[in-house]
Amino acid sequence: MSFSPQPGEHVINTEDCAEDNLRSGILILTDRRLVFQKTEGRMATLSKREGAVVLDIPLEKISSFKAEGFLVKKFVIVADGKTYKFGAFSPGKWEKQMKQAKG
Repeated sequence: MSFSPQPGEHVINTEDCAEDNLRSGILILTDRRLVFQKTEGRMATLSKREGAVVLDIPLEKISSFKAEGFLVKKFVIVADGKTYKFGAFSPGKWEKQMKQAKG
């Protein structure tokens, strides 16, 4: 299953990144949910192929989120008692956008 926004849903931010346990993929923040879709890359052809959606968390189920790290920066979320750490390029931006989305 590939990601596609629901009718009336707006994508706020997307980033090609990696999660500590889920590996590489695309992190997508919408005005309703946070989605992580796996990707598979091939160094020989420098191409990426979209994989399955492995996380699809409604914003109301995210209990906390923050940007952390100095050299290795991560965007960290906690949902349903599980912690996910995304190696995002600009975790501070993700934190700010998540605050706005959760309102």
